[in-house]
Amino acid sequence: MKLSQFEFKLPVDLVAKYPAKNRDESRLLVLRKKTGKVEHEVFKNIINYFDEKDVFVFNNTKVFPARLYGNKEKTGAEIEVFLLRELNKEQRLWDVLVDPARKIRIGNKLYFGNNDSVIAEVIDNTTSRGRTLRFLYDGSYNEFKHALYKLGETPLPRWVRKKVESLDEDRYQTIFAKHEGAVAAPYAGLHFSRELLKRFEIKGIDVAEVTLHMGLGCFREIDVEDLSKHKMDSEQIFIPEETENIVNSAKDAGKKICAVGTTVLRTLESSYTTQGYLKSYEGWTNKFIFPPYECVIPDALVTNFHQPLSTLLMMTASFGGYSSVMNAYTIAVKEKYKFGVYGDAMLIIN
Repeated sequence: MKLSQFEFKLPVDLVAKYPAKNRDESRLLVLRKKTGKVEHEVFKNIINYFDEKDVFVFNNTKVFPARLYGNKEKTGAEIEVFLLRELNKEQRLWDVLVDPARKIRIGNKLYFGNNDSVIAEVIDNTTSRGRTLRFLYDGSYNEFKHALYKLGETPLPRWVRKKVESLDEDRYQTIFAKHEGAVAAPYAGLHFSRELLKRFEIKGIDVAEVTLHMGLGCFREIDVEDLSKHKMDSEQIFIPEETENIVNSAKDAGKKICAVGTTVLRTLESSYTTQGYLKSYEGWTNKFIFPPYECVIPDALVTNFHQPLSTLLMMTASFGGYSSVMNAYTIAVKEKYKFGVYGDAMLIIN
């Protein structure tokens, strides 16, 4: 597959800037994998497509306030720092992106907070925009983490809107967010409400959880036409033994396994046996899923509508079939479905 095959015209006004009033009341486009048929629904009616003992797998990652604003020593120039991942707890080392990167050199100090309550020193260059920072803080680790996160803000994608508002504190997290470590929310999970999960419970639909801490790799622009030459950034994943057991039991019973989001799809497809069963795992994945890859574990997928040329669109097309998914996107644009993190959802099912 070629990069250019995932280009389409997305009107700017179809990118959602705000979430739906209620989590489970966004629109839902249902795509039938076998026939390519499209149906239009409200998200909370997704329950009608599943039966007792079917399994939904959620990503329980939690977004942390990863975007900081500080000033460079001497010049006072404003610097934006995007926290990517903690490298060393004791030494308080973090991988970050900085903007503007050209102004930051190894040895520079950065100051954060009204009273310069947090100071960081640049100790390494990792990429053209990336740096490694050592935070200089005298208090305990918990005090440091509290101070750092208090300075940070919700890392909304720039194409949503520039201003972070109070509603984002809640709505940019899923209701099952537990394990902190993501710099972006798992989009598809944002549609699930407590009321909907209660209806799942009453109907006997099972749920399981995995963890994938989303970095910015999924949003990095692909700069090669031949997709086989693109390298995904590694992301940390956890598949607990309990999830392995729930999923494999459902597979044996012929029940549906629904991946909630491309992050879950990527996680499930990163650890399975030669017999096609899920394996518990703790580690990292850099798996890049694009057509004509055939998925092994899930047979249904919930996902949002993604940007043109994105790896998220490629994963979706791999699961649902390239032609069917791109046709569904044409319909979604025509019917004015909303795209992006706060947008509408698509269910791909047999």
